[in-house]
Amino acid sequence: MPVTDPHEASSRRIAQVMIDGFDRHYRLFRECSASAKQRFEAADWRGVQDAVRDRIAFYDTRVRESIDQLHREFPVGGIEDAVWQRAKLYYIGLLTEHKQPELAETFFNSVFCRVQHRTYFHNDFIFFRPAVSTEYIESDPPAYRCYYPGTLGFRGALRHLFSDFRWSRPFEDIERDIDYLFRMAHQQVTERSEPQPNLQLQVLDSAFYRNKAAYVIGKVVNGTEEFPFAIAVLQTGRGELFLDTILLDPWRIAALFSLSRAYFMVDMQVPSAYVQFLCSMMPGKPRSELYTMLGLGKQGKTMFFRDLFHHLHHSEDQFVVAPGIRGMVMMVFTLPSFPYVFKVIKDVFGPTKEVDHATVRRKYQLVKQVDRVGRMADTLEFSYAALPRARLSEELLAELRLQVPSQLEEDGDDLVIKHLYIERRMEPLNLYLDRMDKAGREDLIDQVVKEYGDAIRQLAIANIFPGDMLWKNFGVARFGRVVFYDYDEIEWMTDCNFRRIPPPPNPEAELSGEPWYSVGRHDIFPEEFATFLLSTPKVRQSFMKYHADLLDVEFWQRTQAAIRRGEMQDFFPYPESFRFCSAFGEGCEAG
Repeated sequence: MPVTDPHEASSRRIAQVMIDGFDRHYRLFRECSASAKQRFEAADWRGVQDAVRDRIAFYDTRVRESIDQLHREFPVGGIEDAVWQRAKLYYIGLLTEHKQPELAETFFNSVFCRVQHRTYFHNDFIFFRPAVSTEYIESDPPAYRCYYPGTLGFRGALRHLFSDFRWSRPFEDIERDIDYLFRMAHQQVTERSEPQPNLQLQVLDSAFYRNKAAYVIGKVVNGTEEFPFAIAVLQTGRGELFLDTILLDPWRIAALFSLSRAYFMVDMQVPSAYVQFLCSMMPGKPRSELYTMLGLGKQGKTMFFRDLFHHLHHSEDQFVVAPGIRGMVMMVFTLPSFPYVFKVIKDVFGPTKEVDHATVRRKYQLVKQVDRVGRMADTLEFSYAALPRARLSEELLAELRLQVPSQLEEDGDDLVIKHLYIERRMEPLNLYLDRMDKAGREDLIDQVVKEYGDAIRQLAIANIFPGDMLWKNFGVARFGRVVFYDYDEIEWMTDCNFRRIPPPPNPEAELSGEPWYSVGRHDIFPEEFATFLLSTPKVRQSFMKYHADLLDVEFWQRTQAAIRRGEMQDFFPYPESFRFCSAFGEGCEAG
């Protein structure tokens, strides 16, 4: 039957352009993720880092291509509202048998929101709520495989499990490693329950690749109980594979998926099936964070904002200025009942800051592209985020209007913030130290100061110099881990010039308030760190016990030299004592 309604032809074409753009995006995304297996087998660690960085740009590139296509095919005056509304309905029809419908809906939103004004950002035009269910979407092959110890025996099931990943590299000694698995898991799993008729191992089909490791993610199902596990697979210096550890505590597995680490590469035909499986292992982990850690950051943002508005609908507290020392670059606020902070770049920076808005944005983007080694908080970046003005405290409204007026728009009952970063809330390290000091907890002060120095040390080895190392720029995350979250002064280690302060030419120069030596833009003098970091005796004592070398230029220059030689150290997302080579006294070989 011929099409008589001119709107119908346009709507169908818009829907087709959108789905073609998304399908191309996900095909390239999946090809990049699938090739992680080859990079792992080839020990191409630099290629691993490059692929993670490059993959981040895929989404925005495909969105721009779709927008350009629409502009070429439709009048400059724009597309009528009725056409957009009908295009959305046709688009839903294209998703009924789709393998990634939730990602395709987000792609539609991204294109539409860059074409239209934000007053159209409601459910008539975009997918404010999902329109297509992701339940029971079948993947080929299935998203996870099952192995039955009752038939094969546990050892036979594990041999079969690892064989099915079809790595081209041989295992150094798989029988030894399976023995380690049994010894590590014995008390936590095998002693706690008798085998039931449904005893099985469920393992996600694709390994999870990150840095130098491949992770096998799965769970033991026995009766009504489930025991999640994550097994790390590494390479020896000779290129043979070995199992490094098994993680069995849900909170340790959740730490593997922490936003303070680099994103995984995973080959997923049906990503929602992977997220559903992971949620069953880590029920407290938000789906938004799981999508983000799988490299699907835009979907993570979509899920986050849905979670936020669901929370606002079921809560009554107000957004308030975040506690702690006010920053010179960022204006920070939070909702006490919601575990995140919201950061807006100030219109005017503090007098000592020499960066501009573009530089700050570039450095926050850089953090997404590097290995965060568990020490830098990832951020969600939003444009034109609308928050209900009634939920903002009067103090916060006044502070926003004072500090960031250029970033604000009034829209009915909403306050729109044009550019916004959101990250997990942590207790600022300076407030934590004050609290522990008042409580007389010198043991926790000692522990967190060691963590602080470890964070600086590990960032340096990963080629990141934090710049502003004040305590207030670090936070204490769950389980006492110290994480850096202020990025406006970060630099590549290799761009810095670490120097010793030269001796004064005469006594008068030493007594003067001005330096007697020239200081370049990238010059850094580590011996000065003690002046502004170690002002209290308890902190100084702990810092000098663990990290005195951070005050010596030699550590920094030696670290720079290692980076320039192309050395890449291992950063394990689990304690050294959990490694089989440590736990069973074999001695750990560097990969």
